[in-house]
Amino acid sequence: MAAARHLRSGLPLLRAHLASSESAAVAQVSRGFASQPAKPTGKDIKVPEALYGGTGNYASALFLTAAKANSLDKVESEIKTVVEASKKSPLFSLFIKDLSVPKETRVKAVTEIFADAGFSDVTKNFLAVLADNGRLKYIERIAERFVDLTMAHKGEVKVVVRTVIPLPAKEEKELKDTLQDILGKNKTILVEQKIDYSIMGGLVIEFGQKVFDMSIRTRAKQMEAFLRQPLEF
Repeated sequence: MAAARHLRSGLPLLRAHLASSESAAVAQVSRGFASQPAKPTGKDIKVPEALYGGTGNYASALFLTAAKANSLDKVESEIKTVVEASKKSPLFSLFIKDLSVPKETRVKAVTEIFADAGFSDVTKNFLAVLADNGRLKYIERIAERFVDLTMAHKGEVKVVVRTVIPLPAKEEKELKDTLQDILGKNKTILVEQKIDYSIMGGLVIEFGQKVFDMSIRTRAKQMEAFLRQPLEF
């Protein structure tokens, strides 16, 4: 299959790309994906990676609070439930985005809704803070960044592979093994395959802040740029 051939030919390049300037490259990735500590408490709890901006601050605060309460998994599940509810219910989505609703009404409604749903105190209090500050409309982005932190905490590395057809199991394993060698055996590689017809063929591998582009679209653009260069005699 075309994707398999591209992956086989590209894996040595990927390995070389990741291993180049090894100390800098590996250090940069490792900083973003810290291994899970053994149930830290109190002062031992730290955010596994620095996040910036308003949503990053909220996600970091939620992570620290949930970690201290030993409820990271439960809080993550609950926050994802809120996001799914906002996607499935137009009324709920409108409610969390409508700042014309009085603050007291927002806080009371959120508190009662998620108390009835059996949510943890950590999640209920966090959602109440968002409602009080008029930041519920950013819940999806906050949830995404919170999940980034929980994954980093557990030593998980999410790898997104974009292809025009599903990647065969053998090639997916080969990719995971290559990344495992580079990132370390203490990392858990999670591969997410996405079908993207816009790349025209080949594949694009993304993880952390890195993108390894072996798509036909990019190669075609590179060839076009080369052909447009003036000839020198």
